[in-house]
Amino acid sequence: MTLPTIDELSAGLRDGSIAAYLGPAALRGAVDAAGTPIPADSESLILAMNGGRPMAPKLMYEFPRAAMNLELKKGRSFVNRFLSKTYADTAWSRAPLHDWLAAVKPRYVIDINRDTQLQDSYKDTPHLLIQGIARMAGGFRFRIYQWDGASYHTVTQDEADTALPVLFKPMGCPHPEPSYIAADADYVDYITKLMGGFAIPSFLKQRRQGLRYLLLGLRLTRDTERMVMSNIVCNAAQPAGWALLPDATPKERRFCANLGIEIIDADYSALLDGVLPNQEQSAAL
Repeated sequence: MTLPTIDELSAGLRDGSIAAYLGPAALRGAVDAAGTPIPADSESLILAMNGGRPMAPKLMYEFPRAAMNLELKKGRSFVNRFLSKTYADTAWSRAPLHDWLAAVKPRYVIDINRDTQLQDSYKDTPHLLIQGIARMAGGFRFRIYQWDGASYHTVTQDEADTALPVLFKPMGCPHPEPSYIAADADYVDYITKLMGGFAIPSFLKQRRQGLRYLLLGLRLTRDTERMVMSNIVCNAAQPAGWALLPDATPKERRFCANLGIEIIDADYSALLDGVLPNQEQSAAL
């Protein structure tokens, strides 16, 4: 696949032929008033959830394991309260990548983080929010909200204005009402429904036909994140897109090759700087 220019990537994001897929590192640079980075990856989330104390090595491996352990000890509400306190009740500075996305305004963004920065980037733009939910008695594993420029209101699949940009938060978020995929039990339920087609609205199943994806801030070394991603991006175009992934591991290279995703050996900061490998300076957005 020919390496795209930043202008081509930006144009594809704007017209909807490319979807952005955001991982934990997309929040790099966001800090609180004391300068503490926002917890986003597994290790930082586990430490924040456990009062700064490391947990057993087998639990430190991945956030869902640690969240499941504390849920069993303190209840599911403990994990949900922690996530809401972290992402709804704490003021964070803007992550530079989110400022870039706010300028580009992609038509479709998948964000596996649980914060609100993506929603804040679209606060002046009507859009649809797809929020993942889990461990419900039957039914779909999502809620659909439509933002009218002032507030969200719940809509059905048939009522949703599918011409609007779509923000897909599969792991949940605190607004407009808190819902999170966090512990192992959440992921088991959610991924099972995702594989069965019950965690994605029908209009997104149509939209993803032949799409290409741009992976930003996402490492692909953890099976949980790989399973979520592979089920969300199925039926992509071939080739399926690009991953800005510096120093990719052999495991990451094999996984991307299987999906038809080309690895660009660069961090997403290359987008912000306006230069991808072997390219001249791109025109400013």
